[in-house]
Amino acid sequence: MDDGSTDETEAVLASFSKEKFRLIRQDHTGVSAARNRGIEAARGEWIALLDSDDEWLPIKLSRQRQFFREHPELRIGQTGEIWIRNGKRVNPMKKHRKRGGWIFEHCLPLCVVSPSAVMIRRDLFEEVGLFDETLPACEDYDLWLRIAAHYPIGLLDEPLTIKYGGHPDQLSFTEKYLDRYRIRALEKILESGTLSPENRRLAEEELVKKCRIYGEGCLKRKKIEEGEQVLALARRYSNDYT
Repeated sequence: MDDGSTDETEAVLASFSKEKFRLIRQDHTGVSAARNRGIEAARGEWIALLDSDDEWLPIKLSRQRQFFREHPELRIGQTGEIWIRNGKRVNPMKKHRKRGGWIFEHCLPLCVVSPSAVMIRRDLFEEVGLFDETLPACEDYDLWLRIAAHYPIGLLDEPLTIKYGGHPDQLSFTEKYLDRYRIRALEKILESGTLSPENRRLAEEELVKKCRIYGEGCLKRKKIEEGEQVLALARRYSNDYT
């Protein structure tokens, strides 16, 4: 998927055999739209995503296919990762630790599933939907919540995906206030009416926490209207909120 690139992507790919891949180009419309068009065009039973700033080890896909043969009950799983920041290998913080199984609770604070590390059965997208193209960031957080609320997520705990960071065009750099989008994702899944009572309680608690932190931050930055709206949302979900 070429999401409106302005470099020599098309010319470089022209040198490769077209029997091995299809190139789909579109005007720049964002990561969610690019992934969705690729998923819709894919022909296989399984979907694997690879962002432009990440890398797979050569055995990544074959090891995941073996993993799913050993765990036929799973419809989504991810691998471990190697993290590179500014050219140096770093250890992920504890909060980023990969988990497997029923991990909805662990998906609430922040994204603990990486798009480039996952493999997903395509029919799972038909059940939970694609990436939300209205979210400029945290679109993966939104999708993992929808999946983890109803399905276990497998973990092949081997570092088979390389994540590169530290470059200035990453969304984590360009979208400074990511919790505004996590709040929107939490509000969406709460309004969907699809959560179990326990998962709803957990999601409400996380929403109130994020709203309090983000809303009070807005007030401090003199973003009064936005801050009051976010704090009002918190009050909707918590009688104890002050």
